[in-house]
Amino acid sequence: MTDSADPRDELTTHLAAMRAFAISLTRNVSTADDLVQESIVKAWTNIDKYKPGTNMRAWLFTILRNTFYSERRKRKREVEDPDGAFSASLVERPGHDARLAFGEFVKAFDTLSPEHREVLVLVGAEGFSYEEAAETMGVAVGTVKSRANRARARLAELLGLENGENVMADIDSTTLAVLGKSETAAA
Repeated sequence: MTDSADPRDELTTHLAAMRAFAISLTRNVSTADDLVQESIVKAWTNIDKYKPGTNMRAWLFTILRNTFYSERRKRKREVEDPDGAFSASLVERPGHDARLAFGEFVKAFDTLSPEHREVLVLVGAEGFSYEEAAETMGVAVGTVKSRANRARARLAELLGLENGENVMADIDSTTLAVLGKSETAAA
């Protein structure tokens, strides 16, 4: 992006990634859409605080994350879609074995803390570097590495995976990325 270009023009290119991140945090599509909208309004309003030439996506994810945790603090005891029935109805079911494995993955992933889901989505599914994730989350790089390691270990434990075992071969590459595996490891 050139210095003369308006950074607002770039906002829409990040909506899909922001929505996916918001869904992973809120576990509710409607709430995630509201969160993305509120984050975009904040970004638009505060565009003068954005430093041209820096990572727009990381800046937007930071706004989204901070908005999520601010709302979470306001509604400490509110839980939306606790049994996951609504979000499960939005998933296109893959083949039988993959559907069972994915269902187990979703249940296990949902039991992780928001901080662990957040780090797995940023580092695993969204492809952020540890440094970018640390900047977005407002924590040290070591904290991100530690959280990612603990989250992956907990997820593997919940799924009953042993070292080197691959029962997730039919799961898509994004899910495998969250687990810290590559597509080639699934083959």
